[in-house]
Amino acid sequence: MSNPFSSSPSLDPEAGFSNQASAVAQAANDLRVAAGEKAREFVQTAESKAAALKEKAVEKAENFKAAASDKAQHLKETASAQWNDTRVKAKEYHGTAEDYIRENPTKSVLVALGAGFLIGLIARR
Repeated sequence: MSNPFSSSPSLDPEAGFSNQASAVAQAANDLRVAAGEKAREFVQTAESKAAALKEKAVEKAENFKAAASDKAQHLKETASAQWNDTRVKAKEYHGTAEDYIRENPTKSVLVALGAGFLIGLIARR
């Protein structure tokens, strides 16, 4: 029987490993090149995804800013309307109080003295 490995030139001890070493080196270089290309593809993909996310974030921030501005304007208008209503009611109460005091001056003075006396007692404690 013949040895199947004896005819193989790559396993010839006298030939050494020079053929295998160059093949391994070439395979390693091919792997480095492929890894570099994959890394560049990954970086490009990541950059494009980051840019898309940034655009979405900017868009959402602008939408939020617009919504907040609209809400602030609405609240400002509501507060202004409430303030005007309060001023009108205060003027009405003032007019009513003036009329009552003019019609009942003695009663008004006695009530004011009593209220002042009670406030003085409370403040003294």
